[in-house]
Amino acid sequence: MAKQSLRLNFRDPEKILLHWWNRFEQFFKRRGLAVLERIFVREVITPAMVDPAAIRRILVIRQHDYLGDFLLATPVLRALRERFPHAHIGVLVRQYTAGVAAHNPYIDEVLTFEEHGWNWTPRKLWQFWRQLRRGWDLTIVLNTVSHSLTSDILASLSRARYCLGSAERIFPGCSRNFFYNLIAPAGSENRHQTDRNLDIVRYLGIDTSDHSENMTLTEQDRGFAAAFLQHHGVSHKDRLVTMHLGAGKINNRWPIAQFATLSNLLYQDYAVKILAAWGPQETALGEQYLQALTFTPIILKNVSLRQFAAVLAQTEAYVCNDTGVMHVGAAVGAKLVAIFGPTDPEFWKPKGKQIVALRGNNNDCAAVTAEHVLQALLHLIFPPLERRKPASPASAQEGTPPVSATLS
Repeated sequence: MAKQSLRLNFRDPEKILLHWWNRFEQFFKRRGLAVLERIFVREVITPAMVDPAAIRRILVIRQHDYLGDFLLATPVLRALRERFPHAHIGVLVRQYTAGVAAHNPYIDEVLTFEEHGWNWTPRKLWQFWRQLRRGWDLTIVLNTVSHSLTSDILASLSRARYCLGSAERIFPGCSRNFFYNLIAPAGSENRHQTDRNLDIVRYLGIDTSDHSENMTLTEQDRGFAAAFLQHHGVSHKDRLVTMHLGAGKINNRWPIAQFATLSNLLYQDYAVKILAAWGPQETALGEQYLQALTFTPIILKNVSLRQFAAVLAQTEAYVCNDTGVMHVGAAVGAKLVAIFGPTDPEFWKPKGKQIVALRGNNNDCAAVTAEHVLQALLHLIFPPLERRKPASPASAQEGTPPVSATLS
């Protein structure tokens, strides 16, 4: 089996490079960081020793994130802007989240860290280096989900007077997170991820009462959505619900049959127009879904993430799995119902009463039925949907397994 896996990897240079870089990073974490700690350790200071007036440029590093992890951290950016309204705030992210960070009102500058070495050109590398070394006063590493050595090295290279991170996830062989001179106490992991991110900056007295995730759409984004919907015959009088079928983790996927049942119910019983979307690697899911429908939905595919988000912002409600695009919907203000499985929504669901998380018995997505999701949608959508005919057999399911619902 190992030989077969190796042969498969050698057909994909990208996987080869990532494989060996990850092995090097893990080896270095085990063997080399204890030595580096003795050389590069920074003297720890307390919040009382920080001069807020000296903080004019702030860099937030989240280059190791998935899409949802970054959006869960956007309340930190809001908190920083509220505390330092005139500061220049930069965020260092990977290429795949740079588009989401763009146009955020709390951010003045986006530093893009190319995930793959072959994407670095001399010009890109020089520009990134100049941005990183431009004189930051406070650098913050939000190391809650994982602790990236690369993020810590970048924080050190920023030359910030103050470098803030969490005491959590100490590297093997090290006594503490030695790249930081401001170390926020480790909190309980049994807290919502947004709060865990905010806990780091709360160490400096920085906070916000608004915990909503943020992705700011441009007029161009909104113009695309308007043109797309108009092209497909959707008017302001129509009721439109979006279904996103996929998720990277198989156990996070609600059964396609349930998506189809729900879509048929909404279309037949409530005259709702359905917009369906899935990822580029999920064509088989889309085909299975379309075969189970009694009508033809609007299909949204081959669009950018920002275009997808703009369309979501115009729909009545959104049904999806526990995945990154769930957070995209929340970040543009969509009302949504998300089906959760292994992951606990108490810690990972976007905050807000317009977002409902349903989780089935035994943390199984399949235990959530179309009727459960329909009832959640009927409570979310306003003006209320009106049933245009008696309940169809599919909507009168009895003995369905109970689910837990998370509303805030």
